Amino acid sequence: MEGVAWEAIFAAATFFFLGAISPGPSVMVVIRNTIVGGRTQGIACAIGHGIGFGIYAGSAVFGLIVLLENAPNVFLALQLIGIGLLVWYGYLMWNDEVNLDEKSHIDESRIRQQGFLEGFFIAFFNPKIALFLVAVLAQVLEPGMGMATKLAIGLLGMSIDMLWYLFVAIALTGTGAVDWLRAKGQLIYRITAIALWLFAASVSVSLA
Repeated sequence: MEGVAWEAIFAAATFFFLGAISPGPSVMVVIRNTIVGGRTQGIACAIGHGIGFGIYAGSAVFGLIVLLENAPNVFLALQLIGIGLLVWYGYLMWNDEVNLDEKSHIDESRIRQQGFLEGFFIAFFNPKIALFLVAVLAQVLEPGMGMATKLAIGLLGMSIDMLWYLFVAIALTGTGAVDWLRAKGQLIYRITAIALWLFAASVSVSLA
C-alpha cells in the first residue's frame, strides 16, 4: 500500500489557505449573502464556494497526475509553465489594487438567488482559481503518488476553502474583523506573492 505524501499535502494545504484568505470578490459575496439573508444564507454561500473550488482541485489533481505518470516530458513542460505562472500570478498579486467595493462585484439582479448558487458560481467561473491550482499543483504532485494522497489534496482544497468562508460568514460578519481584513488586503496579497515567488524559486532549483 502506497504511503501518504505528507510533504506534498502540507505544501498544497499552505497555498490553499493563502489563496482562500486573499480578499476579493469571493469573500464579498459571502459577506453580502450573510448580510442579506442572515448566517444561514452566508453558510450556504460558503458551502457552495467550497464545492466549486473542490471540483477544480479534484480535476487538477487527477488530471495532472495522469500526465505525470504517462507523459513525463509533457509534465516537465507543464512544470516549467507552472513556474512561469507562479511568477506571473505573484506579480499580479503584488500589483493588484485590492478593491472590496461590493457593488463592483455583485450583480444586483442576483440578490435574491440562493446563497449556495452564488457561492458555487463565483468559485467555479473564476479563471484565477484554475490558474492558481494548475500553477501550484503542478509543483507538488510526484510520480507514483497514491490514491490517498490525491484524494487528501483534493479534499483539502475543498475543505480549507469552505472552512475559511464558513468562518467569514459565522465569525467575521458584523465585527471589526471584516474592516481589518479590508484594510490589510494589500498586505495579504503581497505576502501571498512573496510565498509564490519563493516556491517558484525552490522548484526551479530542484529541476536544475
